[in-house]
Amino acid sequence: MTERDFEAYADLGATTENAMDIAETSMDRVRELVPDETLADRLRQKSVHATGDPEFQHLMRFTGADDSELVRAGARAVLDEAPIVTDITMVKSGITGRGHDCEVRKAIGNSAELAAETGMTRTAASVLELDKRGVYDGAIAVVGNAPTAALALADCIEEGTRPAVVVATPVGFVKAAESRKRLREVAAEHGVPAVTNVGRRGGSGLAAGLTNELVHVASDVRSGDVEL
Repeated sequence: MTERDFEAYADLGATTENAMDIAETSMDRVRELVPDETLADRLRQKSVHATGDPEFQHLMRFTGADDSELVRAGARAVLDEAPIVTDITMVKSGITGRGHDCEVRKAIGNSAELAAETGMTRTAASVLELDKRGVYDGAIAVVGNAPTAALALADCIEEGTRPAVVVATPVGFVKAAESRKRLREVAAEHGVPAVTNVGRRGGSGLAAGLTNELVHVASDVRSGDVEL
């Protein structure tokens, strides 16, 4: 186990030799189930690792000329120390503190007044408030929980906001799949690299895991193991 391999999994809680062996074996098994040929495959592998479901690789969707464009854009954003903006605290807590110097912040809690005045969700109102401040332009925008946050972010992109990359896997039975579909379509129309998934599944752990993989790709670029 190299130092780089250690750092790649330390955010998963594996810090002892036994834990590191478990983490490494887990990823080896994932690579037996998921192709390991492109940068996009790394996100597919991460989706399987985060969900424990080999079929999840087939639910991933990418915008761009090719699937790996999203990964390249995300890695560049990490290298440029772009802010990482999550929808809720749980996603923020899952973002690794290793391998990057990006500010990590959450949207929720930034616009209670707008939510109270309009009746919209706090996450949606918070996304709109941060967008007014220009926070999302050039940022790594991450939505792991709230479909209304994904819908609000789609509206912002439609109005001219340009995140460096979008990771969106909101989960649930109400508007989740629809919100990801709308965000996917708006991102594709306006040239914003985005990764989402289809179906009802998703969640904070998946969004954080996918974002962490962008960080790991950036780390591999720094070490010369990956070229963008």
